[in-house]
Amino acid sequence: MAIREETPTRTTHEVANQPPPLVDYNVFEQDAALREGLEREGAGWAEDRVRAIGSIAGSAEAVRWGFQANEHPPKLLTHDRYGNRIDEVEFHPAWHELLSVATEFGLHAGPWRDPRPGAHVARAASFFTLTQAEGGFGCPISMTYAAIPALRANPALAAEWEPRFLSTTYDKRFVPVPEKQGALCGMAMTEKQGGSDVRANTTRAVPAGDGEFEITGHKWFCSAPMCDAFLVLAQAPDGLSCFLLPRWRPDGTRNGFHLQRLKDKLGNRSNASSEVEFDSALAWLIGEEGRGVPTIIEMVNHTRLDCVIGSASGMRQGVAQATHHAAHRAAFGRLLAEQPLMQNVLSDLAVESEAATSTALRLARAYDEAWAGSQEARLFARLATAVSKYWICKRGPVHAAEALECLGGNGFVEDSGMPRLYRETPLNSIWEGSGNVIALDVLRAMAKSPEAVALFFDEIALAAGADERLDTYVLDLRRQLTNVEQARARLLVERMAVAFQASLVLRHAPPAVADAFLASRVAGERGAAFGTLPAGTAFGEIVSRATPRVA
Repeated sequence: MAIREETPTRTTHEVANQPPPLVDYNVFEQDAALREGLEREGAGWAEDRVRAIGSIAGSAEAVRWGFQANEHPPKLLTHDRYGNRIDEVEFHPAWHELLSVATEFGLHAGPWRDPRPGAHVARAASFFTLTQAEGGFGCPISMTYAAIPALRANPALAAEWEPRFLSTTYDKRFVPVPEKQGALCGMAMTEKQGGSDVRANTTRAVPAGDGEFEITGHKWFCSAPMCDAFLVLAQAPDGLSCFLLPRWRPDGTRNGFHLQRLKDKLGNRSNASSEVEFDSALAWLIGEEGRGVPTIIEMVNHTRLDCVIGSASGMRQGVAQATHHAAHRAAFGRLLAEQPLMQNVLSDLAVESEAATSTALRLARAYDEAWAGSQEARLFARLATAVSKYWICKRGPVHAAEALECLGGNGFVEDSGMPRLYRETPLNSIWEGSGNVIALDVLRAMAKSPEAVALFFDEIALAAGADERLDTYVLDLRRQLTNVEQARARLLVERMAVAFQASLVLRHAPPAVADAFLASRVAGERGAAFGTLPAGTAFGEIVSRATPRVA
């Protein structure tokens, strides 16, 4: 009888030199720039609330929700089994979990429910924190938040709908709004033939009596088509106008709102975006007939703010992942975080992230002040939001790519979450006005309101005299304003954004962060890639400040 030798125990599957999962940590508590900014910009009273959100956002469960919501994207249901048109969107339970948390904490309505000083800052910090678990759910949350100012142009309509949008109960059921415990709002502006040129819209609104209109036409992009109502632009007899179009008619029958298809997008895959047709859909006018763009711009300004917040949130998530990985992964005999060139890259990413965070929170304070009655804050917010939206959202994709590279090949694998972040980041640069649209909008805002330009530079001047590099940069920027060519609008807006950020970090960030920002963005020899900070930068201090600690 043959004797078989025992197979030696294999050790190839022992895992070593891998970082622990970045889960079960408090996203808010581990972000010094966010904590400091929340207090500085007037919302220290909300610290406990944002901390609670931070605990959820960093939990293994919320991280799992983010993966699941993207692995199981929304599904379009045009008809039921009997052939009846239903026009519904089906989501994975993880999506509903994320939206439930967001609405419970008032991310969609906090400043309107409790309009105390700092409410927009508190909401910005909350949105910033929770979207680090997953960015896709932010679309209906952001639009509901932004719809309230526009809706108030029709007081009667606002009295009916605002309480529904302000509810902190998430009700996923597809039933008439009077039967629901809460509602969300979407938006449908652009059409096939016009895109951002909404004045080319052909969708028609025909008066139906008693302030009602029937809308017939299409929208090439309808954001969050699962929502209960939408702000819609259509051509009324007196010109392009803004309307509220609900999914259900007052009699409980379905409105003429038909989903053609869901968009197959680069990223933001957990969220539904769609093409729709309107077939005599009942709607109500918001604002003056023929004044649709000025009416809906109130919504757009607030969603642009969320583009800035969302991009800043993505940067922070990228920094958290990169610094965490480098703090636990060794190569060539020592930790990545101890190697000078990696320290340079991580520091550069952290500096960009902190500047974006400070900018987002400062903008949110301007919205608090504007809604408290400050016309100066309203003018400043109008210009500064557009400037910041252009630049921070432009920086997002390259920031995500560099953060991904810090993880090496692991960062290119879906399990790391970095590919999802990389695909998500271009959205904010496109949504609510792509680069050219925003740059041209800045030029229009400057020409229309020179006082807004003065207020913008007054904000930058709060750091005047603190650093010669910024003083020189701002002096040169002012010279450029005397002869602005449309073809060079992007460069001008970029420089305005950098000056704004430099002023903020110089006033509020630790000296190491401020010096690195000014040395690399404002003056001196600098490269085009991340990781080109000059010699003498306090790499260790910057990286330590940015690295999350996981128990």
